[in-house]
Amino acid sequence: MLLYLSYERHKKQWNVRILFFSLFCLIAWALLRAKMEAGVQAATMAPIAHVELPVATSGELQLLTYNIAGLPELISSAKTSRAASIASIGKKVNHFDIVHVQEDFNYNKFLYQDNAHPYRTVNMGSIPFGDGLSTLSKYPIVHFERVAWADCNGADCLTPKGFSFSRVQLAKDVFVDMYNLHATAQNDKNACKARQKNLIQLLNFIREHSPCNPLLIMGDFNAHYAHGRDNVSDFKEQIGALDAWVVLMNNADYPKVDPSFQAKPILSLTDRCESIDKILFRNSDHLIFTPKSYKVEKTLFSSQQGEDLSDHCAISMAMDWTWVH
Repeated sequence: MLLYLSYERHKKQWNVRILFFSLFCLIAWALLRAKMEAGVQAATMAPIAHVELPVATSGELQLLTYNIAGLPELISSAKTSRAASIASIGKKVNHFDIVHVQEDFNYNKFLYQDNAHPYRTVNMGSIPFGDGLSTLSKYPIVHFERVAWADCNGADCLTPKGFSFSRVQLAKDVFVDMYNLHATAQNDKNACKARQKNLIQLLNFIREHSPCNPLLIMGDFNAHYAHGRDNVSDFKEQIGALDAWVVLMNNADYPKVDPSFQAKPILSLTDRCESIDKILFRNSDHLIFTPKSYKVEKTLFSSQQGEDLSDHCAISMAMDWTWVH
């Protein structure tokens, strides 16, 4: 949950609102933790979709990851109306085959009301009960699971942020393991330490549940390769994944750690800049991904007045897939 960020944001005078909101969240979170400890809620599983798909040995995927700024409007840093903007986002993402969103907290009904994806994960609820992670897919989601981070920092501890794991069927007997994540925000020492542990937790889960499977990992990493306290480079190397932006827009050259690194304002992002919102992919022995295009979707996700619909930019990638026997 991004109440404060290291990059430049639209500022509002809402210290009193934050105080009351935080108190509410703490009480609600305590109740939620009590339920979790009692075994009422652990990982959330969605019903398995049994669909008979045709045989195919190749295809194309249009992918999108988008932090939609779904915090209550009173405390949101996004400039536009949240209900109207998220309803617009729900329609605009129809073009994409598989979409991962983050911060889908208080306006999920608006996100889904005009959305046409036949497979969508069930929302956990508004803050402080939801993790804000939703997946919308044109392909069957045959397995779905939510996992909360074991480590957090500051305001991020007011919701059960974490990652989701979904297994998506592309064709008969062709599956890909997909992960949606929202890592701990901010760049102070404690936040960076928690974010490092977030990626280690995800790494260990992938090793256990997707050891040799093809992977698509999309979400808000809140991390840069150039930032010395981030371990996203180690993470992608240890799971054997590639970064779509690096491959397609940065000549396959991963940025080196830069002690003087300063992130640019997030809404000034271009295709040539590294984003904290990332798309990683990994091939398997049988499923080969070939990335074709990467784009910061500024124009698509703007209002008629030219305003951004969120406080993040949406990131898309088009890729081909080939099944090799």
